Amino acid sequence: MSNRLAGTGSPYLRAHADNPVDWYPWGEEAFAEAARRDVPVLISIGYSTCHWCHVMARESFQDPATAEQLNRGFVSIKVDREEHPQVDTAYMAAASAFTQDLGWPLTVFATPSGRVFHAGTYFPPVARGQLPAFGTVLAAVREAWTERRAEVEGLAGAVAEALESSESADPSPVPDEAALTAAANEIVAREDRRHGGFGTAPKFPVATTLRFLQAQGRTDVVARALDAMATSELCDEDGGFFRYATQQDWAVPHYERMLTDNAQLLDVAIDAGRADVARGIAHFLLTVLQRAEGGFGAAQDSESVIDGQRSEGGYYRRPVAERERLQPPAVDGKVITGWNGLAIAALARAGAALGEQSWIDAGVHAAETVLAVNRDAAGRLVRTSLDGVPAAAVATDADLGLLADGLFALALATGDVRWATRGLEVLDADAAADPVLAAHAIPAAADGGDGDLPSGTSARAAAELTAWRLGAGEQHRERAAALVSARAAQAMRQPFGSGSLLRVAAGLARPPRQIVAVTSEPRGALAIAARSAEADLTAVLTPQQVRAFAAAGFALFDERDGVDGVVHDCRGFVCRLPVSDPALVAVAR
Repeated sequence: MSNRLAGTGSPYLRAHADNPVDWYPWGEEAFAEAARRDVPVLISIGYSTCHWCHVMARESFQDPATAEQLNRGFVSIKVDREEHPQVDTAYMAAASAFTQDLGWPLTVFATPSGRVFHAGTYFPPVARGQLPAFGTVLAAVREAWTERRAEVEGLAGAVAEALESSESADPSPVPDEAALTAAANEIVAREDRRHGGFGTAPKFPVATTLRFLQAQGRTDVVARALDAMATSELCDEDGGFFRYATQQDWAVPHYERMLTDNAQLLDVAIDAGRADVARGIAHFLLTVLQRAEGGFGAAQDSESVIDGQRSEGGYYRRPVAERERLQPPAVDGKVITGWNGLAIAALARAGAALGEQSWIDAGVHAAETVLAVNRDAAGRLVRTSLDGVPAAAVATDADLGLLADGLFALALATGDVRWATRGLEVLDADAAADPVLAAHAIPAAADGGDGDLPSGTSARAAAELTAWRLGAGEQHRERAAALVSARAAQAMRQPFGSGSLLRVAAGLARPPRQIVAVTSEPRGALAIAARSAEADLTAVLTPQQVRAFAAAGFALFDERDGVDGVVHDCRGFVCRLPVSDPALVAVAR
């Protein structure tokens, strides 16, 4: 049996390299082999810190009898959903035709052309409640393939046709202030006033939603949620937040810790004025997730080995002082382009707000790594890298939007306009479709809402909005508005799952407040006053840096370099008379 996973750029795939299953990585080779053998395809999708993925691997994929059943009757493909998000969303959409209990591991059965005819999630080795045994499922699928081929192919075609015919809604107007207030009120009505946050169990941080509420001034709701999470088991003793809680009162966490959640919660904490929470998150990002080469790993596992046994959460349940003698849970070292953009932006903003230069430096290091390493031979950005080696997976719209916005934040935090120009270059690039999906005409899922992180549409729109606020041109506002318009109707129907898009809509609905402090003392009283004010964009720059931004085409900074030691307070690019007294810098909008 050839070992095809060991040399891949995914720790998740590498963890399955010693399975007796004859795995293929995602690619054309697997489908060609299935066509040659005339067998169905098993597509198993998960990620390295997924607990139930680990469980199914131990129970089934390490089992020789199950592996023999798979190898004899199927071509098996292992997919890292974090490396191939387009593949994950396409097959998740198809799987919804067969089960509403979606999640990971996602277990999909498809024809050699990639069309789905059956799907589920976790299957146990023996029947358990309503879940059939995995071996029974495999036997039934194989029997259907050999005995009822026409029925199977007809079902697969019907699912594909249904997905292809589902059209996105027509563009609708960008929500105005009244509509955004109504959306915020609808979200607030779902608040758990007893425990903070939203929903019952499982309970997620939903940082995308919290960020929208902050933009709408519902800081009371956000404060209650953040306080509840920060004082619960969801927040580890070292400051990092776990993925979600299994109980309504934030107890009993699902112990994996994601870069995405923590980066976004760092932004929430800074805007909420919770420096203590922000410092804890930054400590986790810099000491646990940041890799030696500069980029941030995707997540830290929930499981570790304690006293020779696999333990879910056992490491985290020990006091920090006791952990020093234990091997910590593994970190998935994949450097994901967009997720690093989230971390770069959050660390840049938090570092500037709290005067933590090391946080800004960490963002610079990560940005340098991503821009240098996460590229293909033609120089195009790719989705991920591992240990300095880029993977083949294409960068998505979310990758490009999140990275661009991170670079803009880095430009403002460092005063170096080169980061802003690099951000525009990234934003102007086009995302590519997954080549295997495209080659097989496998329907791509429509851009969904904002769940645990911004969708591709929302990420692009947010970066375009920032570019406009920087003065890069009215075309960027127009692009942001067009992106929001394309999903506005859906967002208003489901505001809870559209926080990132609605936050951009809020930024379009009112003139931005832009503060430009021109000072040679970046930590002086005037600079501190500027950073303490509520604003959509804050720049603290020396006169030389102001001139560099203006020369690079960022019109916000035109003719702002004449006097050292003043603050320009602008509303939609119309600025008041500059002030030099820190006390005259208005804190509120």
